[in-house]
Amino acid sequence: MTTEMGFEDPLLKRNGKRPYVPGMKFQTVYLLHGGGEDDTTPYRYTKLEQYAEENMVMLVSPSVNDSFYMNTKYGFKYFDYLTQELPLVVKSLFAAATERENTFLVGLAMGGNGALGLGLMRPDLYSAVVDLSGGIGVTLDREEYKHSLNIEFTRVRDTLLGEDEFIGSEHDLLTFAEKNIAEKIDLPKYFIGVGEKDFIRDRVYKDYLALKNLGYDVYFEEGQGMKHDYGFWDKYLEKVLSNWLPLKREPIYGDR
Repeated sequence: MTTEMGFEDPLLKRNGKRPYVPGMKFQTVYLLHGGGEDDTTPYRYTKLEQYAEENMVMLVSPSVNDSFYMNTKYGFKYFDYLTQELPLVVKSLFAAATERENTFLVGLAMGGNGALGLGLMRPDLYSAVVDLSGGIGVTLDREEYKHSLNIEFTRVRDTLLGEDEFIGSEHDLLTFAEKNIAEKIDLPKYFIGVGEKDFIRDRVYKDYLALKNLGYDVYFEEGQGMKHDYGFWDKYLEKVLSNWLPLKREPIYGDR
């Protein structure tokens, strides 16, 4: 197809791909890694880059150590970095469509809880939030969270999060979840997925039930026979990008 002047329209697909033109932007998916990993791990163990290209989204993958994606008492303010500093850098330097309707949050394991936490504490930033195999880190289950810190994550408790009055604190997701409903906040869509044989399956399901019982728009899916590993995450990252998220799956060209 050509224009009236006889030139080929630069926005037409060539070889199945859209050509770059000035001002072209992509929807943005923040991808949060799991505990004991860094920003490179999901790319090395899955076909994530392929899934992103097929669905025409920009992936942003911060590395936050084992911080639960929260501000720490004795170190970096990771929550502030993720919700204030990093989006500004992405918007300034890259072809990212950073409006709320074009911004999504996806996390694996500890990153799943991180996504859930950020999505409940800053629902104004994201159109949809995906928690895959969460249950490790901040959770809506107050007793489970405190138990995890005391039994499983004492280093995180002692060196990063410190001591606080938990209920109503910045780590108490249930307080944020209840506040959002009480104040009738415009909320993102929440997606939660976990393997049927995941050792943390029951914790993840409790978070889903807590949101559902509060009246959240939340979808839950259990991967039959699947575990807490990259076999599950690879399959579900493809599903998340190809089916779950309400993506345009094409570049954004200004007012087009």
